[in-house]
Amino acid sequence: MSKLKKVSPMRALACLLALFALLTVFAALAETAVEPEAAEPVEAAATETAADAGDADPEINILQGLGKIVQSTGIAKSFTDNGFEWRNYAMIAVACFLLYLAIVKQFEPLLLLPISFGMLLANLPAAGMMSHPSFTFFETMEQGVAAATRLGKDATDVLMRYNEATGTMMPALQTANGGLLYYLYQGVKLGIYPPLIFMGVGAMTDFGPLIANPKSLLLGAAAQLGIFLTFLGAKLLGFTARQAGAIGIIGGADGPTAIFVTTKLAPELLGAIAVAAYSYMALVPVIQPPIMKALTTKKERAIRMGQLRQVSKTELIIFPIMVTIIVSLLLPDAATLVGMLMLGNLMRVCGVVERINKTAQNELCNIVTIFLGLTVGATTQGSTFLTLDTIKIVILGVIAFGFGTAGGVLLAKLMNILSGGTINPLIGSAGVSAVPMAARVSQKVGQEEDPGNFLLMHAMGPNVAGVIGSAVAAGVFIALFG
Repeated sequence: MSKLKKVSPMRALACLLALFALLTVFAALAETAVEPEAAEPVEAAATETAADAGDADPEINILQGLGKIVQSTGIAKSFTDNGFEWRNYAMIAVACFLLYLAIVKQFEPLLLLPISFGMLLANLPAAGMMSHPSFTFFETMEQGVAAATRLGKDATDVLMRYNEATGTMMPALQTANGGLLYYLYQGVKLGIYPPLIFMGVGAMTDFGPLIANPKSLLLGAAAQLGIFLTFLGAKLLGFTARQAGAIGIIGGADGPTAIFVTTKLAPELLGAIAVAAYSYMALVPVIQPPIMKALTTKKERAIRMGQLRQVSKTELIIFPIMVTIIVSLLLPDAATLVGMLMLGNLMRVCGVVERINKTAQNELCNIVTIFLGLTVGATTQGSTFLTLDTIKIVILGVIAFGFGTAGGVLLAKLMNILSGGTINPLIGSAGVSAVPMAARVSQKVGQEEDPGNFLLMHAMGPNVAGVIGSAVAAGVFIALFG
């Protein structure tokens, strides 16, 4: 028996394109062939009556079938009344580039991979992954019930819904389901996924360095400088106060917080803000070192800090409870994020719920991360994402991140002077809440000057303080503009 001949990928692609060309020709011929039939109204009417009565199966026409297949392809549906919709294909190319960064360069792959794949799915023409459910509206409830009966549905399926076309509430019957990602996206829209991510982060975070050195809380606060400066910059560029608040949160380098605030204040910007926030989180090792070196001297970067004191278990248990109470009383809008963060941490340190602590750290956090990434990526559809506002957001995001890093370093320099030279200013850059990447960057830059200098635990204090700080900043914006 002879072996099958191996076909090169390029030849296979050429054959596939030729097949599509032939199908297109068949579709054109099919349309020409059915035109005379359409000109015979009596015969057409008779066929329609017979089909409605169920007396005979519809006649099978190969050319018409091929035409329908071609017309149903995503390529055919890319041609709309406004011409060829190239933006979807541009976003598919962007998604492939982000997948490359996630897989090959390993830039924040746990989130960048599902986000970029969600972007890919949402921009596939005619796939309908983010399609909304369809509804038919009726003048009266009786008409709706009659239609539901004809479709084999229950009368209770007819509900009063808001009709945007008329601006009134009308009886409505759902006639088509939404896409898969549309339903998964409700977890983002309703503000469910980001707090669950925060609970997982809390379960994985050690607040010991922050408790051992409470002054590092100030560094976490100073690193939020970028958030408020970017808010002012966004306002100057013409964004509304609500949109500017959502854009500013990018400076906290905290993806879930940025998503949470954006869904509350400016959901129309969710795709651009989420992609910018997670992209800059992944680029922490690239963006921060030049800023850190520019603002510090070689002598300052070589400062060695003393060992932190041992934190008792009682302190570790009391801390999340007290932070939740204090922050929630002062800023109730931050209670959702801070409360879930501290719940996760309490499960970690109390020692009596190890099973659910592991679930929060692993299974639950991983599942929510997948859903969050996919659905956030799915909001970046070409028709709404490729705009001038997106470019502005990307630029503002890097400015926010830069000012946040600079704010933490500058305050750390001041604290170093006031303490008599005992604080390494590099730990201030960890005040942005990219945990633990920002702390590792502080350690890496410090060891470039002194390989025996270990700053990681000292940098973790401002790092976890930054998580709290970004949640508090989110609460401020929601309180002001929500």
